[in-house]
Amino acid sequence: MAAAVQTECGCTGIRKCLLCEDKDKFKCVSIKALEEERSKKMQQYTFCIRCGRTLQVDQKCTHRERKCEGPGTQEGVLEGVSVILGFVTDIEEQTIVAEIDRTIWKPSQSGRRKQDFGPQVNFKKKKLKLDNFTGLPEFSKALVERMWIQVPALSDFQPVELCNLDYIPERGSSIDPHFDDFWVWGERLVTLNLLSDTILTFSNDEHYMEVAVPMPRRSLIIVEGAARYKWKHAIKRQHIASRRIAITLRELSQEFCEGGKSFSLGTELIQRALTFQGKSVQVNIKDHEC
Repeated sequence: MAAAVQTECGCTGIRKCLLCEDKDKFKCVSIKALEEERSKKMQQYTFCIRCGRTLQVDQKCTHRERKCEGPGTQEGVLEGVSVILGFVTDIEEQTIVAEIDRTIWKPSQSGRRKQDFGPQVNFKKKKLKLDNFTGLPEFSKALVERMWIQVPALSDFQPVELCNLDYIPERGSSIDPHFDDFWVWGERLVTLNLLSDTILTFSNDEHYMEVAVPMPRRSLIIVEGAARYKWKHAIKRQHIASRRIAITLRELSQEFCEGGKSFSLGTELIQRALTFQGKSVQVNIKDHEC
């Protein structure tokens, strides 16, 4: 599915996309060059999404009786990643994407576009604002309810934030290695990958390892445990071959759950989120300003 190429760049600082690299190509180092330099320092591994083992790049799992054979690697194993294939059908995918594209896309970093459904967060000051947060979008209700019923690991998952990210190769879309914030976001990060296959790259600076995790089209990926807290994750520019939409849902950290000092605020966030009546934050802000 094609997407209109934005002419406005949302990059700041050292982050670059093809739009700003073309305009300022003699003053900046390309993302591709930075990625290649970083990867040279890392040992390269792959991840089997069927057995959950970390393999050297020249190893392959032999699938027999739904089990994988092969030695794998013993040190620096990536743990806490689960991939569920075919979480939505192709028809459901088309319907979801059509609904998403009805909402305004905002230019973001490194050639991405985004839509935010969640509280406004000041990560430096550790403050939340609920003024423009009206809940998760209506289309996500069926997805969340399916997670509760069909995925045991998500039976108690209560997302309070949904972010849609749009990637296309014409913008050089990517996302740098990073940790999602630990103060406000909790144990599990859940992403539905739509429109094209891609690879989520996890990196561990302690073990000098990069692990490539395949994310097939229409699959759901759950990141928790060590993969959440000890490994950074990224999408490399070269792994975007055609348009990709990522729907990521996040839950609250323990500080906002029962026993935490911000429990009452967390309760309000969950209640508001699960009304599934939300508009994107940028749409709400625009309406408010008008």
